[in-house]
Amino acid sequence: VQLQASGGGLVQAGGSLKLSCVASGFTLDYHAIGWFRQAPGKEREGVSCISPRGGSTSYAGSVKGRFTASRDNAKNTMYLQMNSLKPEDTAVYYCVRDCYITHERTIVVDVNYPHWGQGTQVTVSS
Repeated sequence: VQLQASGGGLVQAGGSLKLSCVASGFTLDYHAIGWFRQAPGKEREGVSCISPRGGSTSYAGSVKGRFTASRDNAKNTMYLQMNSLKPEDTAVYYCVRDCYITHERTIVVDVNYPHWGQGTQVTVSS
């Protein structure tokens, strides 16, 4: 199982970036998929989670209305369109599978989730 994120970079505040994640070793169709991020000195944070067939998508409150997650099962690829970027969005972004939503509406993966990969760096300058 591999999830390879790409598309990060340096952008000014207010700008946009689109991240991509190609999955290999499994079929995307049958899994909830999502994005997490980790800023320096902070814990990893769930950003988005899409249900297996794309029927529902959840977002962290900090990105709702600015980020749009999508999936293309035919290409085994997921995306994260990020608009109106802020300096606080600066982080390494990771794509994941099998995310879910807790009762507190937090996006999480299992504690021992093994497929983090290298992620892609997003840096937003002020």
